[in-house]
Amino acid sequence: MQALLSMTALLLWHLLHHLSALSSASKCILQNDFEPGFMADGDFLIGGIFPLHYNQEMPDLNCTYKPGPVQCNGFDPRSFRWALTMKLAVEEINKRADLLPNYTLGYKIFDSCAYPLTGQRAAVAVLNGPNEKESPMCLGAGPLLAIIGESGSAQSIVVSRILQPFRIPLISYFSSCACLSNRREYPTFFRVIPSDDYQVKAIAILLMHFNWTWVGVVRGDHEYGRFALQGLLKELEGTGICVAYQEMIPLLYDRKRALEIIHVMSYSTARVVVVFSAEGELTPFLRDYMEQNVTGIQWIASEAWVTSSVFTGSEYYPFLGGTIGFGIRQGQIPGLREYLTTVNPERYPSNTLVQELWGALYGCSSSSSGLNSHLPSCTGQETLKEQHSAYMNTSSPRISYNVYKGVYAIAHSLHNLIHCSHGKGPFSNFTCADIQNVYPWQLQHYLQEVSFTISGETVNFDMKGDSIPSYDLINWQRGSAGNIEFVNVGMFDGAQESGQELVIQEKGIMWPGHQTEVLVSVCSNSCSPGFRKAVRRGQPLCCFDCVPCDSGKISNRTDSIDCMACSEDYWSNADGTLCIPKVVEFLSYDAMGLILTMIAVVGACLTLAVFAVFLYHRNTPIVRINNSELSFFILLSLTLCFLCALLFIGEPTSWSCMLRHTAFSITFSLCISCILGKTLVVLAAFTATRPGNNIMKWLGPTQQRIIIFSCTLVQLVICTAWLIVSPPFPNRNTKYQQSKIILDCSVGSDLAFWCVLGYIGLLACVCFFLAFLARKLPGNFNEAKYITFSMLIFCAVWLAFIPAYVSSPGKFTTAVEIFAILASSFGLLFCLFASKVYIILVKPEKNTKQHLMGKDK
Repeated sequence: MQALLSMTALLLWHLLHHLSALSSASKCILQNDFEPGFMADGDFLIGGIFPLHYNQEMPDLNCTYKPGPVQCNGFDPRSFRWALTMKLAVEEINKRADLLPNYTLGYKIFDSCAYPLTGQRAAVAVLNGPNEKESPMCLGAGPLLAIIGESGSAQSIVVSRILQPFRIPLISYFSSCACLSNRREYPTFFRVIPSDDYQVKAIAILLMHFNWTWVGVVRGDHEYGRFALQGLLKELEGTGICVAYQEMIPLLYDRKRALEIIHVMSYSTARVVVVFSAEGELTPFLRDYMEQNVTGIQWIASEAWVTSSVFTGSEYYPFLGGTIGFGIRQGQIPGLREYLTTVNPERYPSNTLVQELWGALYGCSSSSSGLNSHLPSCTGQETLKEQHSAYMNTSSPRISYNVYKGVYAIAHSLHNLIHCSHGKGPFSNFTCADIQNVYPWQLQHYLQEVSFTISGETVNFDMKGDSIPSYDLINWQRGSAGNIEFVNVGMFDGAQESGQELVIQEKGIMWPGHQTEVLVSVCSNSCSPGFRKAVRRGQPLCCFDCVPCDSGKISNRTDSIDCMACSEDYWSNADGTLCIPKVVEFLSYDAMGLILTMIAVVGACLTLAVFAVFLYHRNTPIVRINNSELSFFILLSLTLCFLCALLFIGEPTSWSCMLRHTAFSITFSLCISCILGKTLVVLAAFTATRPGNNIMKWLGPTQQRIIIFSCTLVQLVICTAWLIVSPPFPNRNTKYQQSKIILDCSVGSDLAFWCVLGYIGLLACVCFFLAFLARKLPGNFNEAKYITFSMLIFCAVWLAFIPAYVSSPGKFTTAVEIFAILASSFGLLFCLFASKVYIILVKPEKNTKQHLMGKDK
């Protein structure tokens, strides 16, 4: 019997080997010129078939000339990662001393273009070699022992039927159609992904859990979609869940038919749609869906597309956000990320797939490839970035992990085959396989019996070739960059007892429209706590709307007629079921508070540094000519201005409220008074050069101190009156934002507050006016110019402060005031002292009296 099977397989192998010869006669056979993506020799050879492209252009088959090859388009970095995972697993196994010692695995990896026909050609290429010329005649067992593939169930069906006569095992990493469990039809098929029999059972339990009793179903036009729909309908029998409509996406995409399906979806009252489809035919369908701007649908995704990176772009979130579905369990692949980063055009200059990868990730073509490309050239040494999630997402591999498990299943099976004890073998007369001439059917026997542990998970196959049924429940949520992220919110374990298979973390789910409440897909469901009933006019009482309670109101029982308002210091929670204490908000030492604190401290330190420079160089002309005493007064007052900003940060108290405003007003009045005194001195100094003018005797050091003291005293009197009559106090503001209590400092008397600011503004305006008059006085260092500019900045900052202060909400009111203090302080510091410090430290040759008076040669 075995000899007969071997002869049959040999004849079929020769038949496939000479397929191209037939093309010269019929002129209608497609070319078999597939090139392997990667290949390596070894003692045992395995194949890999992956959908490295997700679209294809079929050649013209008019039978009048030899057709061209199928053109594959749309490079898929995620599928390329699967292929590299297989390559990594083989290389990892070859380095191990405890698995297949003294033997190595070889591999050939081909592209199926995510289409059954091209998948068939890939299978033939794996069997034959890259082309017919390189295919040796088979004299014994074929070199190929097993294949890792395919992704889609339709492709796996085709490939499995091609491999069946040769009894070559096919281990699929992503084909879940229940039809493939039929050992009579597919005797050599294995998979490391659960069958759809378990997936449809999980989806049915999910629908019952959320009481979705009115749903629609959309499927692809292939065995996967057909069998999945049949399984779901069978599971829903007797559950009270009805299917509102069943629609099918054509295998050869038809936009007119797709728009008809979208029309049915948009006008149906069923808001939950279950989709059994692969990403290939679903991609154009979803593009048309988004063009029609249809929203408000809860998508239930099958495992074929629930983790597809094609739909993770930010443009998909408004339409697909909140999607939920069952995906393949994730695992860990040590070293995968590091391995992926080693793949670049410099290392693989002749590999067209690596060049396509670079084009997909960076939009450029490596200069070392030597290939014609419409893309601009790049170096080929670029570092892969985190944003290339489709390729570099190795934090929670799912399909890649399945590929990894599949390769290790073959390796462990071969290991068991090699270590067969003579006389105790599983084959006829208790013989073992010939290591030098292993047949695929011999390997299949060990695959059926294999059991090993990887990453803490036990891997084995039942009699149908299926693996242990378990899924992750995945929810599509908005990422930080606005894209879609796949978040685990539960799991399904088919090995558990009935009623305990599904575990859901409902609080972690984000529903469509960025909502936290589950979408309802019934005629009328009971209103849960947090909602009230609103009868629909003209309809029966059982058909009502559930209206969420307004903010600040709650309902704590089912089917409430009305919502109760929370008391003044309480607010409704996110679910509207409980009144909770309002959040107290003030400018604390959070991110914004710490930044303002740091800026204030830096400003104070910078001012003290300038003070130290002036003190050290106090006998130089530039310090002396600018009235060093007033300069020191200004620097000290500026330091206090910076430090007073710290009083505005932290929880307001009675003392801090009184101190923050008075300290701010007095320190700024002192600073502006000192600048005013310096302005008068500058103006008087140059006016005194006129004959008969003795104004300087009225502006000596004593008179300057009197001016500063008098101007500051006026502000001190205003502040004292303010504190006595109506001082600032902590205020709990619940009117501005009803959901929060804003704790801030009320000024007590608005009149006093604006009088304080007005007085500072008056001093600044007088100072500006006097400095403006003296702006054209002679000398290379006219202090009046800098004072004019500093006052201009000061006034501009505080004029802009007024509307910002009035319109800013909550703690931002305080932040605006701090910003005005710091901005004006920095403006005064840099305008008055930056040029002087520059001359002192960088241009000391200009620090002479002759230069400052404009008399240098």
